[in-house]
Amino acid sequence: MSTLSYVVGVIFILVCFALVVLVLLQEGKNQGLGAIQGTVENTYWGKNKGRSREGMLKTITIVLSFAFIVISIVLDMHMF
Repeated sequence: MSTLSYVVGVIFILVCFALVVLVLLQEGKNQGLGAIQGTVENTYWGKNKGRSREGMLKTITIVLSFAFIVISIVLDMHMF
C-alpha cells in the first residue's frame, strides 16, 4: 500500500469520527406530537433556523456525508 492510501484512510477515519460527533450534537425533530396538535413554527426561531447553530451543524453534516461517500468510493476503487 502506498503512502497516499494511508493518508486517505486516516482522512476517512477522521471524517467518520466527525460525522458521529455532529449527528450526536444535533437536536431531534420535535414535530411528532406538535404536528398532531396543529402547532406551526412561525416564530423568528423557526424561520431563521438555517442561520443558527443547528443550521450550521446540518450543513456541515451534509458536506461531511458527501465527503464520506466520495472517500469510500475512492478507497474501494483503489483496492482493486
